[in-house]
Amino acid sequence: MLVLVAPGQGAQTPGFLTPWLELPGVRGALEAWSDAVQLDLVRYGTEGDAEEIRDTAVAQPLLVAAGLASAYTLFDDPAELPRRLGAIAGHSVGELTAAALAGVLSDEETVRLVRARGLAMAEAAAITETGMSALLGGDPEVSVAHLEKLGLTPANINGAGQIVAAGTMEQLAALNEDKPEGVRKVVPLKVAGAFHTHHMGPAVEKLAEAAKELVPGDPKLTYVSNKDGRAVATGAEVLERLVGQVANPVRWDLCMETFKELGVTALIEVCPGGTLTGLAKRALPGVKTLALKTPDDLDAARELIAEHA
Repeated sequence: MLVLVAPGQGAQTPGFLTPWLELPGVRGALEAWSDAVQLDLVRYGTEGDAEEIRDTAVAQPLLVAAGLASAYTLFDDPAELPRRLGAIAGHSVGELTAAALAGVLSDEETVRLVRARGLAMAEAAAITETGMSALLGGDPEVSVAHLEKLGLTPANINGAGQIVAAGTMEQLAALNEDKPEGVRKVVPLKVAGAFHTHHMGPAVEKLAEAAKELVPGDPKLTYVSNKDGRAVATGAEVLERLVGQVANPVRWDLCMETFKELGVTALIEVCPGGTLTGLAKRALPGVKTLALKTPDDLDAARELIAEHA
């Protein structure tokens, strides 16, 4: 059984879209989505420097557009996608990529919603200087208790020994000086705010307002939610969860547990892949994984699809 996953913010790197523009249809799709959100996704994905694409309002639509474009290149007919996959999920903003690929929202609706999400979260992040850091190693229960003692939120519980802490810069500085027992390293992330925490409360209200205009369809394949790792059957509930998730922790550990229960045998991560396949290699031993980083990865991905879909 094949699972397709989409990465979240922080996966972007300068110029990562450049090789994808050589593929038929990719530039046209990106230009159409750029027009829909009044943001030059082609320029940001090819010429934008690290600081420009770190901006939440830019990074989120850029990541979703890259995920959609790369996923569609896997199949001769995009309509094949939901029929060939066993399940789909995304990490944080990647959940919107997954929602579009599952047929819950159209591509244009998705990029418009993610643009609203990015702007709202950027505004919320500007209220207080906040950030996120990844904790590598350690016992999850010990780490979560330690974070709460420091006033930090375990915003992403990713499994495979990784938790992401979020809070003010002062709280994150205290974490650097006082790591939880067993944690090997604390790594600051390339994000511009404490996402999936109470600091994002104002963004939830704005996103809910934007979502009122949408009429979601039910997922055409198993859609696994960040909230609790549960498969969600209706488009209305998917949309409701997408809105609320902005200010609530990502439980990627539970998503991977659900993949395991579903009988996953292979996992492909859409562009810019790498983060989620890394977690899967540690948490899902025996499952074949592949990250779409450049078009050079497409042949191997199609072989994986032929074998496991």
